[in-house]
Amino acid sequence: MAQHFLLSSAAKTLTLAAVLRMTDEAAEGAFRSVRWSATGGDAVCPHCECPTTYECRRPSGLLRFRCKACRKDFSITSGTIFAHHKMPLRNYLAAIAIFVNEVKGKSALAMSRDLGTAYKTAFVLTHKLREAMATELKGMLMGGEGETVEIDGAYFGGYVKPANARENRRDRRLAKNQNGKRRVVVVVRERGGRTLPAVFKTEAQAVAWIKSRVHTDTAIMADEAASWNELHARYEVSRIDHGKLYSTGTGTYTNGAESFFSRMRRAEIGHHHHISGIYLVRYAQELAWREDHRRVSNGAQTMAVAGLAMAAPVSVDWCGYWQRSRKAA
Repeated sequence: MAQHFLLSSAAKTLTLAAVLRMTDEAAEGAFRSVRWSATGGDAVCPHCECPTTYECRRPSGLLRFRCKACRKDFSITSGTIFAHHKMPLRNYLAAIAIFVNEVKGKSALAMSRDLGTAYKTAFVLTHKLREAMATELKGMLMGGEGETVEIDGAYFGGYVKPANARENRRDRRLAKNQNGKRRVVVVVRERGGRTLPAVFKTEAQAVAWIKSRVHTDTAIMADEAASWNELHARYEVSRIDHGKLYSTGTGTYTNGAESFFSRMRRAEIGHHHHISGIYLVRYAQELAWREDHRRVSNGAQTMAVAGLAMAAPVSVDWCGYWQRSRKAA
């Protein structure tokens, strides 16, 4: 029996101990190499994009650069999702390594314990990493001629606690007895390709999104849900009734999409315990990124996420998240 990839030496090319042994200069070099890879790590001004810059470290030792064109100062993280960072860069690299090492996700509480930070700091940091991962999915188109994609949906959130006395309990499957917080994650997954999730109130609302993201000459595999009936007018759609069987033996199945939701459920139950609400889409995008990079070494994953974080703009959602009440005043 072949060895699982995660158990092989090829999957383990970076250790947390190696990151923590890094000097500040080594950590700075790692982030410089992924942010300014086109110039070999030489700083480029984020304000005017001038490549003529020079170092001007602060007396405290913090690395800063100055642009010879616009004369503005900037740091390695200026204009990125890590802008205005407070911790040393080595801690951020360690946070990324810890985050990608967890196959099914990393809770903010566990991250705060690993880094020795407040829970709020770890909460914002992990969501910034998810936001960076999501940039890789932006505008992604799926399928094409000769390609097959699988489509499925799974509901998360909206839990309604049953009444204590049996005679007071209601059928929680009925809409009138729900709290309106239940949302469905719809995933489009190429066979042997990428994974693209989105969040809607119902599966039927996802049809227009599927049409905008899946090429018309793509073969689609879907289950028996009536929500997908409309897709027959645009695509070649094969259906399977999971009440009868999971695979026809002739290539009609949605096991790839089902495996994505299996891991997402495990992430919810084992790590996060609750991943619904306004953050649900970010968790789904994180799990999709993990799904697509599950055969990549942890060292390559760490540098890939660091590169996405350095390429992502300042976060609109998370920059100054805990100071919003102060800003409003």
